[in-house]
Amino acid sequence: MEGLATVAGLLREAATRGVDRLDAQLLLLRALGRDPQDRAWLIAHDGDPVAAPAHAAFEALCARRSRGEPAAYLLGRKEFFGLPLQVDARVLVPRPDTETLVEWSLEVLSGWAAPRVIDLGTGSGAIALAIKHRRPDAWVQAVDRSAEAVEVASGNAARLGLEVRVAQADWLEGAGSDWQLVVSNPPYVEDEDPHLAALAHEPLQALVSGPDGLRDIRGIVAAAPEHLARGGWLLLEHGWNQAEAVRELLRARGFTQVTSRRDLAGIERCSGGQWNA
Repeated sequence: MEGLATVAGLLREAATRGVDRLDAQLLLLRALGRDPQDRAWLIAHDGDPVAAPAHAAFEALCARRSRGEPAAYLLGRKEFFGLPLQVDARVLVPRPDTETLVEWSLEVLSGWAAPRVIDLGTGSGAIALAIKHRRPDAWVQAVDRSAEAVEVASGNAARLGLEVRVAQADWLEGAGSDWQLVVSNPPYVEDEDPHLAALAHEPLQALVSGPDGLRDIRGIVAAAPEHLARGGWLLLEHGWNQAEAVRELLRARGFTQVTSRRDLAGIERCSGGQWNA
């Protein structure tokens, strides 16, 4: 990008390196020290010169993005369900598809006052924080086996002023009982899935789950009934081709009203059931 020291020139050069335009705009705003919501400023000032330090910082960010590092890690933030979350390589980047799981969670909780909710494998805290934001009366617990993820989620809860209890635990270990909702976006990628190469910058332990990708889901389905209140729900996110298998696991364990929900792309992305035993 040497010699191209205007806003428009830097964005054009980023495009030639394969950087998505929105990503490039956000990275340039970061390099310039401006708010990520200030994209209109870039348009109004596309002919402005960019000082050398910001120019160099933008080049470095674009180089990392070109190598596949998620833009959210480079920016240090990702919006999820309207909440600005701080994220880094210690946790997965929250995906828009997971908002389907939050919407479903809010639906099943609508019949309870002050419901008890536990989010398993919380990562950045996205699901737990989104639920707490929409249901301030809920008692929300978030757990993750990774101490680093617990640190990230705790930080997000504090910054957002949302009272979510975050703890280190292996799924439902020590979780107690009488939860109205157990919700999780667990690892569900097969150990040898060829798509893992594109996710090399994200934590592997939060992605893979055995030869068929269902190891952790099996464990959660098996354990959840001991922790659910009568009439409580277990809702799980899973892979694009796993809905039928997850529904079968839920039915075999004794869950009722077993069904799946589709994401924005029309893919069966979440499955769940109610515990009435």
